[in-house]
Amino acid sequence: MKVGYPCINRGIGCTSNSTFRLASYSEERLVQKVENNLNCLSKILQYNVQKGFYFFRISSDLIPFASHPVCTFDWAGHFSGQFREIGEFIKEHNIRISMHPDQFVIINALKEDVVERSLRELEYHLTVLDKMALDSTAKIQIHLGGVYGDKQSAMDRFIATYNSLSKSLKSRLVIENDDRSYSLDDCLSVHQKIGIPIIFDVFHHQCLNNGETLRRGLELSASTWKEADGIPMVDFSSQQRGQRPGSHAKTLNKEMFKKFLRETRGLDFDLMLEIKDKETSALKALKIMREFQKGKEIILVA
Repeated sequence: MKVGYPCINRGIGCTSNSTFRLASYSEERLVQKVENNLNCLSKILQYNVQKGFYFFRISSDLIPFASHPVCTFDWAGHFSGQFREIGEFIKEHNIRISMHPDQFVIINALKEDVVERSLRELEYHLTVLDKMALDSTAKIQIHLGGVYGDKQSAMDRFIATYNSLSKSLKSRLVIENDDRSYSLDDCLSVHQKIGIPIIFDVFHHQCLNNGETLRRGLELSASTWKEADGIPMVDFSSQQRGQRPGSHAKTLNKEMFKKFLRETRGLDFDLMLEIKDKETSALKALKIMREFQKGKEIILVA
């Protein structure tokens, strides 16, 4: 199992998702921000290897406004050397990579312009991973999208749009169950028609499910991954007390994480910790996992 955290490292003093306002867009500013972001991404990956994290989600803001019509600059070509170097580091250290576009990426939207913007954004993510020369185990995860009052029609639109995509984009796309609209069972229904892999989100499954146990849910989602997709990916978080249902925890709930490890013993997956304090909780989780793997007793608090 590889373990990691998404997008931001709060302790190394830089960010790989630095952006700016559209009103102040210029190619000069874009180049400056992208150079900063790529340099910081390299530092984060180096930190991760030193600490034992071999799974990382690259920020969608790596290239500001990459999919916006205002951006006509050939960023992919200009930074091809840095992309190649980062990709080589990733492959040398066998790091698993994912990306997760923002919630405005909705390929089953009713409005054609929303779908078109979403597809441009997905193509941008595809370009980033391709320029790093990463294989098809590097994934782009998305949600099924909106319901729009008719879930079956919404799912059918997702399937139709997916079928229109390039083979290269299809090879990277995965879907995840969400906490309000589309359960694991819904995702499985879509998978049966188009074969898209499913990332199992533990927290979302707790919020919305069809009675499947956590272990059964993980087994079902894992069955959707082919060899070319790599080891199944799993997202883990928990509820933040005092916040609306579905709000991710600020820090790792250690006892809940120990319980998760017990319930999934023997299953193989790469684990993304969607905890708000990022590497701080990831370090705690890694310590617990190492104790667990050594066979030390993990005491659960009732």
